[in-house]
Amino acid sequence: MQNKLDVSFENNHVLVIADGDKDYHFMDRMWRQVAATCEEHNCFNVLGLANTTTPLEAVEGYETAALFQELNIDQRYRIAWVEMNEDARDIVDFIQTVLENRGLPGRVFDTEAEAREWLFGS
Repeated sequence: MQNKLDVSFENNHVLVIADGDKDYHFMDRMWRQVAATCEEHNCFNVLGLANTTTPLEAVEGYETAALFQELNIDQRYRIAWVEMNEDARDIVDFIQTVLENRGLPGRVFDTEAEAREWLFGS
């Protein structure tokens, strides 16, 4: 399984680059790094840019809500996520719905420009 994960603080947001194959272990590692970086910098704006080759299974996507609750990823966070691979977009949309249904943050966008507009305003 090939993947790339980079989580960095960029002055007014946490930038996540998440490329390649995804599974629950990858998601667990990614969101733990995101939560730790957000807490360290007291910054809860998250911009995620992903190009997924092998997406999560639906059951793994469903478990994202429990992971968010465990990591205290709550309404302080504004998460704007862009999935560049159309074949992986369905599972990302599913995860957004699961999170919304539990009152947890996360919104999916088609482009980085749209995500940045929503996250930072005009």
